[in-house]
Amino acid sequence: MLNGYGSTILEGAWLTLILALTSMAVAVTLGLLGAAFRLSPIKWLALLGETYATVIRGIPDLVLILLIFYGGQDLVNRLAPMLGYDDYIDINPFVAGVFTMGFIFGAYLSETFRGAFMAIPKGQSEAGAAYGMSGMQVFFRILVPQMIRFAIPGFTNNWLVLTKATALISVVGLQDMMFKAKSAADATREPFTFYLAVAGLYLVLTSVSLLALRYLEKRYSVGIKAADL
Repeated sequence: MLNGYGSTILEGAWLTLILALTSMAVAVTLGLLGAAFRLSPIKWLALLGETYATVIRGIPDLVLILLIFYGGQDLVNRLAPMLGYDDYIDINPFVAGVFTMGFIFGAYLSETFRGAFMAIPKGQSEAGAAYGMSGMQVFFRILVPQMIRFAIPGFTNNWLVLTKATALISVVGLQDMMFKAKSAADATREPFTFYLAVAGLYLVLTSVSLLALRYLEKRYSVGIKAADL
């Protein structure tokens, strides 16, 4: 059916999954830092976090990918001779893709995490402090579990968008499943067959992700509905 290109596309699908997972790890890290900055009482940190979230969310993903990959590579090769390094530096497409997607979606997740922390009643942390907990204990034992519950819906949306946005990285030469499908389509002149197969793989990936995240949401919501009643 796929004219012998099935295994090639599956290899691209595996690379796409690795790209999505590593990009999300970077995005979660930057999102937590961005949320911490935006909630900080220090004005310049709050302004820095707000600027990061606003500017990055206002620029199209493809423009940022091209800017960071090609513009960043040009900048690195202009600065390298000043540091005594004369060889040409070629940025790895996978590394560029991971940090670009992580940088972009970190801005979106900073808004998600900020809203989740703000949704927790202040009395929760005050009660922990009154009970004798330290600031770190209050944060990890009281605030973080509740933050996760509030953040999961927004996180799910960002994860699904990031998963589909990984297809944009193929424009910089990363051989993900979109790149493999395009190569196979050009070779066989059957674009519908290969792009339909890729669409099915994306559907499987997002469906499994939804089931896993729905289970996680239920786990962190145990006892909430009963308590509300």
